[in-house]
Amino acid sequence: MAAAERLDGITIRTPLLPYGERAWLKPESLQPIGAFKLRGAYNAIATLPPAARAAGVVTHSSGNHGQGVARAARLLGVLAVVVMPADAPQVKVDRVRADGAEIVLVGPSSDERAARAADLARERGLTLVNPFDDDAVIAGQGTVGLEIVEQIAELDEPRAGRAPGEPLPLTVLVPIGGGGLASGVATAVRSLRPDAQVWGVEPELAADARDSLREDRLVRWEPSQVGRTIADGMRPASIGARNLAHLRVYLTGVLVVSEDEIRRAMVRLADEARLVIEPSGATTLAAWCFHAAELPPDGRVVAVLSGGNVDPGRYAQLIAEGRAAGG
Repeated sequence: MAAAERLDGITIRTPLLPYGERAWLKPESLQPIGAFKLRGAYNAIATLPPAARAAGVVTHSSGNHGQGVARAARLLGVLAVVVMPADAPQVKVDRVRADGAEIVLVGPSSDERAARAADLARERGLTLVNPFDDDAVIAGQGTVGLEIVEQIAELDEPRAGRAPGEPLPLTVLVPIGGGGLASGVATAVRSLRPDAQVWGVEPELAADARDSLREDRLVRWEPSQVGRTIADGMRPASIGARNLAHLRVYLTGVLVVSEDEIRRAMVRLADEARLVIEPSGATTLAAWCFHAAELPPDGRVVAVLSGGNVDPGRYAQLIAEGRAAGG
């Protein structure tokens, strides 16, 4: 709740949009930076001690978290340095720069980004804002789950001529990249609605969280492996230790989706919901459209669409490929 109060006026309460008979979409693409990451980044920087804020912050990101840190830092008057891969979508690089952050470009590996950010923190006395393995970041991302529970409760409110009853079963689908969003949402939803199910969704080409939960330890996929997925926001080599601890307790399970299923979900989001969603954000609708048999057969389903930051040319290519794959 403290994180939600801190974010009041900074992020928006994204709507639940009906999709078919049972499903609802929560488009975090409508946030000021086009993705959910502002929630965690702002909460993390706003809770730093004054001396740390005065010295500045550094982070590493393929794009959306970098945008979140850059925007939060600008709003709070804090210097920010963002380490990004040289192959990051140009739209994300441009938006980080537009918010006044210093950008340091490195190779495509998430390990290289993390190492360079750690070096900069030591060399320049900056505070490292981890993209996902951080309690304040997790709490900020958890406000997505808080909103979902509140919005579902509003849908369940008695209406004229309808008696109150037990709430309908609730299933929430949330993407897993580094695990910050999934651990925050799962913790918030299951704490407020213990009966709910929260499922993480990963690309089958970057399913390290599935393996970590299966083996009850952090399982690492090499950067060359996770780099194959079109979902550029889901390429960390491993989730974080804090994230695994949360997911172990609160997550129901993990669904994996194929690259073509992601592309086809992007087409459906464009055609049926009129939403521009990046591949990482489309994974949850892919899970609902193509893996519904693995989920509870009744109740409401909420798919968290994590962001919509994708280069126009790349988006057009992915949409064309999705249509060719069956849409």
